Amino acid sequence: MQQQTSILKRVIRALGPLPWIGPAVVLIGVVVVWPVVTMIQSSFMKISRFGVSQGSNGLDNYTKLFDEPDFGGVMFRSLVWVVAVVTLTVLISLALAQLFNQRFPGRRIARWAMIAPWAASVLMTAIIFKWMLDPEVGLINMILHDLGLLDALGGADADPLGRASTAMPWLVAVAVFVSLPFTTYALLAGLATIPADVYEAARMDGASRLRTYWSITLPLLRPALTVATLINVMNVFNSFPIIWAMTHGQPGYSTATSTIFMYILKGTDIGESAAMSVVNFGMVIVLVAIFLRVSKWKTEVS
Repeated sequence: MQQQTSILKRVIRALGPLPWIGPAVVLIGVVVVWPVVTMIQSSFMKISRFGVSQGSNGLDNYTKLFDEPDFGGVMFRSLVWVVAVVTLTVLISLALAQLFNQRFPGRRIARWAMIAPWAASVLMTAIIFKWMLDPEVGLINMILHDLGLLDALGGADADPLGRASTAMPWLVAVAVFVSLPFTTYALLAGLATIPADVYEAARMDGASRLRTYWSITLPLLRPALTVATLINVMNVFNSFPIIWAMTHGQPGYSTATSTIFMYILKGTDIGESAAMSVVNFGMVIVLVAIFLRVSKWKTEVS
């Protein structure tokens, strides 16, 4: 009897946190686990364009996907997209965070202004940039005309979003623009945690500013930098509104990433689109795992 009472007490103690973590576990199950399971199941089903399941389709959806002539190019372009946007975002954010961490007149206003691209809708921002790049009435084309640079870019009919060679760099620029506020503020929060006496000790030792930044600031900023980069990798890989609003992945599939390609496939074959979703999901996991391995995040936890 005493042993049973002891076991019961241990069980009650173990279940004590359940009321606190239970809602979060249910939310994760409904919002994350269940959609992933459904997605994987759908990738093995034959589904009509109206969403009606027509039974099992085996591996045919994956076979059809991998046989798509544009599949390899889309996946490679997705990797280039993620690396380019995340790298530029982090590098520029490091500089901006360092700037906003200094005291200067109007710093508060500058910090507030930095939030604007983050507060605005990503879709709205993409549409505004698309309008500015319009070959006929776009503000950017007008500025290039006034500067005498339009002829070198193709004349009055120059369409920056109509050619892959110019469209992709513009898409990367817009993605970096909307990613900067979060990354900058994440790094700024990391800079605020670095003790001032560490910098004082470095100055007393005669360390230059560059040496101080490389040997003190960056190592101590590493936890915030890891989190900001990781979130950016996941967000950018799954980014949809910017590319879809500005180019629809055109011309051809020359600006389409895997997320855009998946959406386009949905219009003709939902099963194949689900297979592309599974590949997308796997790619995100692989990219995150590689990043965590390279960044040696466990050393930060320990």
